[in-house]
Formats: sequence, C-alpha cells, structure tokens
Amino acid sequence: MNEYPNAAMQRLEGPAPVMEIAKDLVRRGVLIAPVAIVIGAVFWQTAGAASVAYGLVIVMANFLLAAALLSWAGKISFAAMGGAAMFGFLLRLGLIFVAVLVVKDQSWVEMLPLGLTLITAHLVLLFWEMRYVSATLAHPGLKPSTRLPIHTAAETTETQGAA
Repeated sequence: MNEYPNAAMQRLEGPAPVMEIAKDLVRRGVLIAPVAIVIGAVFWQTAGAASVAYGLVIVMANFLLAAALLSWAGKISFAAMGGAAMFGFLLRLGLIFVAVLVVKDQSWVEMLPLGLTLITAHLVLLFWEMRYVSATLAHPGLKPSTRLPIHTAAETTETQGAA
C-alpha cells in the first residue's frame, strides 16, 4: 500500500481565499465604474454609458462566478478544483458570449464600448489586483493590511533582559 495520500484527492479545508480575492476585484470594479461610464458617455452618449455599465456587470459577475466555482470544487478535491478552473473558464466564456449575443441588437447597446469594456476591465482589474494578492502560504488570499512586527529570538531575549 502507498503510505502517502494522493495530493490531488485532498480537499481545501476552511475558507477559500479565491472568494476574498474576487470580492476585492468587484470592490475595485465598483471604484472604476463611474470613470468608465463617463468615458463611455463622452464618446458614445447614453448607449455608450449603458454598454460600459453592462460590460462592467458582466466582468464582475465573471470574477464572482469563477471564485464560486473554485470554492465549491475545492471542497471536493484539488483535482475537482483543477477541472472547475479549466471547464469553468470555457463555461464563463460561453456565458459572456451569450450575454453579449442577447443584447447586441438592442437600441441601448454600442458594441465597441461593450467589447472594449469586457477586454480592458478584465485586464485592468487583474493587473491592479496583483499588487494586493499574497503569494505566501502564511497569508493566502489578500496581503494583510497591516505589517506585523517581526522579532528575532535574540531581540526578544535582549528586551526581556533589559526590563
């Protein structure tokens, strides 16, 4: 018998860091929404503003759906999480396609600002978020907002000896 468990069949215990990151992405999306909508209105009037707003909703829903799929699959196994990442991406691309296809002939939609919003909002939010994501196992998810003081054992004994 194999004495080591199969790592792919292990599951995520505790809260999923991906949901924390997705919520932070949405928060940042809400922050840039007014500026993006005004830009859409300046260049394409009301239809441009509505298209940009619709595009931002699609992008934020896409991030939340990705996080929900990964959180759900992580509770099953890491292998399921890999499958959810791969097939979830295809599912989410299909949903974005359908969301655009449903409204493409509506009078309030301008396709150019909608397409630009879908592409640029994904990229801008992901690159912006890179600064805030922790790449350590000590703090999975977002980086801690306050720096914790780091003391060496020598500093601790010196401080205690002086007191």
